[in-house]
Amino acid sequence: MNLVIKDIITLLNASFSGSHSENSIENVSLDSRSLQNNQQTLFFCLVGPNNNGHHYIAELIEKGVRNFIVSEKVEPVQDVNFLLVDNTLTALQKFASFYRKKFDFPVIGITGSNGKTIVKEWLNFLLSPDYNIIRSPKSYNSQVGVPLSVIGINEQHNLGIFEAGISTVHEMEHLEPIIEPTIGILTNIGSAHDEGFENLGQKIKEKLKLFKHVHVLIYHKNKSIDAFLNHDIKTFSWSSSDKTADVLVHPKTTNQQTTLNVTYQETCFKINIPFSDEASIENVIHCLMVLFYFNYDFDTIQNRLSLLYPIEMRLKVKKGINNTMLIDDSYSSDFQSLKIALDFLENQKQHHKKTLILSDIFQSGLENDELYSRVSQMIISNKISRVIGIGETISQYKSKFLNGITFGSQADFLAHFDSLTFENETILIKGARNFHFEEIVSLLEEKTHETVLEINLNSLSHNLNFYKAKLNSDTKMMVMVKAFSYGNGGLEIAKLLEYLNVDYLGVAFADEGIALKSNGIHLPIMVLNPETTSFEAIIQHHLEPEIYSLKGLNAFLKIAKQKLLKNYPIHLKIDTGMHRLGFDEIHLEELLTILKNCKTVQVKSILSHMATSDDLTHHEFALEQIEKFNRISTSICKELEISPIRHILNTSGISNYPQAQFDMVRLGIGLYGISNDPQEQLYLENVGTLKSIISQIRTIQKGESVGYGRRFIAERETKIATIPIGYADGIRRSWGNGIGYVMINNQKATIVGSICMDMLMVDVTEIPCVEGNEVIILGDNPSVSMMAEKLGTIPYEILTGISQRVKRIFYRE
Repeated sequence: MNLVIKDIITLLNASFSGSHSENSIENVSLDSRSLQNNQQTLFFCLVGPNNNGHHYIAELIEKGVRNFIVSEKVEPVQDVNFLLVDNTLTALQKFASFYRKKFDFPVIGITGSNGKTIVKEWLNFLLSPDYNIIRSPKSYNSQVGVPLSVIGINEQHNLGIFEAGISTVHEMEHLEPIIEPTIGILTNIGSAHDEGFENLGQKIKEKLKLFKHVHVLIYHKNKSIDAFLNHDIKTFSWSSSDKTADVLVHPKTTNQQTTLNVTYQETCFKINIPFSDEASIENVIHCLMVLFYFNYDFDTIQNRLSLLYPIEMRLKVKKGINNTMLIDDSYSSDFQSLKIALDFLENQKQHHKKTLILSDIFQSGLENDELYSRVSQMIISNKISRVIGIGETISQYKSKFLNGITFGSQADFLAHFDSLTFENETILIKGARNFHFEEIVSLLEEKTHETVLEINLNSLSHNLNFYKAKLNSDTKMMVMVKAFSYGNGGLEIAKLLEYLNVDYLGVAFADEGIALKSNGIHLPIMVLNPETTSFEAIIQHHLEPEIYSLKGLNAFLKIAKQKLLKNYPIHLKIDTGMHRLGFDEIHLEELLTILKNCKTVQVKSILSHMATSDDLTHHEFALEQIEKFNRISTSICKELEISPIRHILNTSGISNYPQAQFDMVRLGIGLYGISNDPQEQLYLENVGTLKSIISQIRTIQKGESVGYGRRFIAERETKIATIPIGYADGIRRSWGNGIGYVMINNQKATIVGSICMDMLMVDVTEIPCVEGNEVIILGDNPSVSMMAEKLGTIPYEILTGISQRVKRIFYRE
């Protein structure tokens, strides 16, 4: 990128405030937290329902940023440029569209409900031997992600592959001029984001807007899509049944592999691919169509398609050896995704020391000297402590990395592994697939058993923003991370919440808060159920106790006075009808007497807890609680002449009693994708997926039994799979004996016999599977809510019951 501010002023028709219109721009940023922001950054202050980029201008100026696109008037600052526009998102999209028009080469635009990212990544693999490709990093396909992807183009690229995702009407018309595809691919149209459209026809019509100027559209021919196609657009279609399609494909699957019987241009041939599931087969066929369109010969097509592999689209956080934390991005190495991975490293770091293990970088579109100079600058900006480079090319640029060590190959690195020290650090492992960095991850990863709970940080962010959107602009948010973040994992989630700028964290007991503070969490943490014996530790670790009784208050004041504390933050709990913890109204006079003129503590907040916020049959009782809280807290504020934060709403309260937001709300289980309202549940995303594998498969005969007590007797020859997860991992025994099930290869496998401490057994007689196959224990299906309902309990009990011996893996897509 080589642009000057004065040109951007004209492009965006912006009002200019500043004195340096000749400033050059090298990169664009939307994230104030990125350590890659610098003097050559153009920062777009986006305004959304949950955040406002204008709030971070002062912070960014301190970091060296000098160029801002704003939509709110700001005070002039010396040596800083402000470009005032009506809408900063519109300005970003206009900027990206202008930038796209500077380049003239084929661009593949991909949209659909499913398969966009897979097809993009596979096309990159298939075409990269012949083209210098720029593509969307990860799943950057939104109104913001698409502009950022396109802005990554440089003069050396000669093919673009960009995906576009929409969730409602009128969004694609903003993305089409940014991507401006010459070749279109419409992938599978499924149920994703159905809530944003009136019907399937409207969704198809909106998706097709991406292709209004393409030279050709590649798609799976069917009547639903044909009904909405603009017949002026040239199409290149495939089908397994419609003989009017340009290409006929008949898949035949055996033993985890598929043969595609293809008829194209009156020629018949077979292509073998290493997949057996319908989704992967369809995605491969879309790639095959592109290869046909690009006139590849049969041998090249067969060879390259046979080498396709499952795509890992996620950045995973894992526990490593010697108190290390690993960020696993071991399947890609390109310049754009390196920026994303480094920002994620900063977001999730748990140690001051940060190590980057990096392979050669491919398809940057830059000469190697410039590429590794830029990589070096990014590494310096992100304060990486140590760089381990692996590859012949990166080894030539060892001098560009402070505290760097390089190895010519992965084998060379593995040979020297024992001489390297890895401890008390966060390690980002990022390598191109052909370097097989998964072997490095395996060496560094802490070894546990094969059952894992995968936590989707994207979904967690989505759920947080869903509830944020319900709040008034000045309402603060406390997020509950007690009970190991409802069983999901405390520290990693707290790191993300701090990164997302929540106002408070809430824990139940002091030791939970101490663990977070000891691992670098800076957010204020409220301890909801402090025991008097923990007050010393609470003060030592700068935690903030909830005080709910005169006895507790006096005990805390005694210790605080001994330590000569001044204005130490405390939180007063008022009992308004829950009758669990809190000051009764009859004790208020004595409470006020103690606190008046008391300089030792400061009442940071006043709170109460609703007993029936999730049950509208008790609506009147809930309103009585809210009224009582308002009355009592107002009285306390008046008598003590203070203005503390007031809060009473939990997750259900946020939705059902928005008039009672006061100054802050407390988000709990909703963050983790659980709602008591079936309609609201549709808008939340599942956060945790509990997975295991098949340890063993055996066939038993009619009359033979399975498990303790012989509670399952086979009525026919039956194939039984054993899964290494049991009630010690949190799967209740009552979920066994034919009541519960797991998912194997997208099919239900009923649990047979009693669940054991460490194992359960399922019937896989009708399910194609082999030992080592993945098993879904809990996730989208079966869901936590469904399991809870069947077992006559609540989702909280299911979530918090997942044992900590189950390894948590955190990932971002």
